[in-house]
Amino acid sequence: MTKNDTQESQSASQLIDARIKELDDWRGTMLSRLRTLVKEADPEVVEEWKWRGVPVWSHDGLICTGETYKSVVKMTFAKGAALKDPSGLFNSSLDGNTRRAIDFHEGEKIDEEALKTLVRAAVTLNKSKAKG
Repeated sequence: MTKNDTQESQSASQLIDARIKELDDWRGTMLSRLRTLVKEADPEVVEEWKWRGVPVWSHDGLICTGETYKSVVKMTFAKGAALKDPSGLFNSSLDGNTRRAIDFHEGEKIDEEALKTLVRAAVTLNKSKAKG
């Protein structure tokens, strides 16, 4: 059985669990915490696994991704440019017309309430677009 065959037989949630465990450092801990916050913000969120290994959270459309790099865990909000960000969480991909991202670095504290508010705003935006 190849790695792709194994991935195809696992659910997205199982693949995300495996990614978190595989990271085995602060990035896995951070991704796990971000995932928990997304689920707390939107209990109906759907977890997906796209683009050869990127955790994705959706509800009536893509909300955000959870990408892991060597020195950062990045949450990219698909329609971030359309979201109000009064807490100033967005700190990456600020020049585009659509996406916005938050880069989390090792040891960085998450503004959990602000992040959950942002996730809820993304869900609300998706729902409004889905009906329109």
